[in-house]
Amino acid sequence: MQKRCLSDLTIKNDFMFGAVMINPENCKEFLERALEIEIDHVDVSREKSMVYHPDYKGIRLDVYAKDEKNTCYNVEMQMTKKPALGRRSRYYQSQMDMDILLSGREYAELPDSYVIFICDFDPFGERKYRYTFQMQCKESNRTPLEDGRRIVFLSTCGENKDEISKELLAFLKFVKADLKESQGDFHDDYVKKLQEFIRHVKESREMEERFMTLEEMLKDERKEGLKEGIKEGTIKAHKKIVSKMLSKGLSDEEIMELCDISLEELENLKNHR
Repeated sequence: MQKRCLSDLTIKNDFMFGAVMINPENCKEFLERALEIEIDHVDVSREKSMVYHPDYKGIRLDVYAKDEKNTCYNVEMQMTKKPALGRRSRYYQSQMDMDILLSGREYAELPDSYVIFICDFDPFGERKYRYTFQMQCKESNRTPLEDGRRIVFLSTCGENKDEISKELLAFLKFVKADLKESQGDFHDDYVKKLQEFIRHVKESREMEERFMTLEEMLKDERKEGLKEGIKEGTIKAHKKIVSKMLSKGLSDEEIMELCDISLEELENLKNHR
């Protein structure tokens, strides 16, 4: 896999998005555009940010913020369509609620919350730029559950531009753009501010080091995942993993290093192909 450099990133990269949105003003304006609400100010959690905690275990590539009304926001970039996006949003929602309840607060004190996914694909195939979900009674459209939860999916592949603001549309076009396109003029002051912020991030030696650290951590996690797949999987899974590696031209030494297995273990796996 080709090594990525900080200079190659656009805002759609998890690290760059986190580096940009850790700035409260950037995050505030994004939330106002995404949700079409007014916010006085937001506090963005550095404690939960992988950008500022390179030793964070079990890397979470999302942004967590609260506004002046204590409404909580969890935002994540999604560049490829993964299975069970709805259940993934449920997990993030439960994590926010659990953090609050563990602090000693009661159920009645749970604040309103938003889980927001920014997708560089159409998650539901309805060609919408925004999909918003709230709990509603199946038997009566006039009976909301009022549990304070909202799940929002933003898509760069929508076609209903007349149904969203031009400001949100400009932002989503900026997200969709490749590296060269992202440096163009989107005729939007907020996007211009983000472009300038990204330039500063790319010029920062500290951010370059943090990005390199994250890349190594992700590489280690992938390696550990492959190792666990081989050590804990079935013979069928073993055969599939090794066959795929061999078909891509990996040498025995590369497979042993990547999967952290001995030559004897590798030979045993080969014999089951």
